Formats: sequence, C-alpha cells, structure tokens
Amino acid sequence: MNRLIVSVLLAGGLAAPALVPALAEDYASGAIKTMDSAKGEILTDANGMALYTFDKDAAGVSSCYDDCAVKWPPAMAAAGAMASDDFTLVARKDGSQQWAFKGKPLYLWQGDNKPGDVSGDGMGGVWHLAKE
Repeated sequence: MNRLIVSVLLAGGLAAPALVPALAEDYASGAIKTMDSAKGEILTDANGMALYTFDKDAAGVSSCYDDCAVKWPPAMAAAGAMASDDFTLVARKDGSQQWAFKGKPLYLWQGDNKPGDVSGDGMGGVWHLAKE
C-alpha cells in the first residue's frame, strides 16, 4: 500500500522522499485510523470499521482463538507491516501477526455491518472500543 501511495505521489510531481518518513508514522502506515463515532473518537481499520480490545488478553498476547476469533476477527497485519509508536504487532499461534495498540491486541466485531457501527462495545463486559 505504501508503494502505491509513493507511486501516486511521484506521478503527481510531489517530492516523495520528504513524505515517506511521515507515512511510516501515520497510524501503522494507514492500516489503522481514527474516526468520530456515537461513542467518541475511536480507532478503526482502513475501511472505517471499529476496532476493539479484549480484557482477557495479556499485554502483547491474544487469547481470542477458534470461535472467539470468528466472532471477533483479529485486526490482521499485512506481511511486512512495521510497528510504529503505540502500534505494535502481536504474533498469533499460526505465525500471522495482529495489530495491537499500547500492547492490547485489536479486533473487529462480526456484528458491525458498516463504518461507524459500534455494537460490540461493552459486549460481555470484556470488549471495549479501542480509543487513544
């Protein structure tokens, strides 16, 4: 994705070398964004879908697998993704990587259907919207 952005910038005649460092620090290189929702400013994936944290996770470790991961899909990081500032990567049991914010793994909720939906907040008393 960053290569595409840099290519577009180059095609547009902008000085890409000055912009590349800023891309690396921009919320996990565009994989994670913020948006205003009915419950305040929240973290979302690149598509605007709300991200959540799970109280049962230990710092840097996901405990959501099997049926849990079907209902709460992990916010997966693309191959080669780089951690940046408060955004880190958590290794999953299968070797894939999941985004985390301040050490807390991030998830989507199967019940959210469109950007701005926040229906998973407070679910079971252990799922919470990810906020800065």
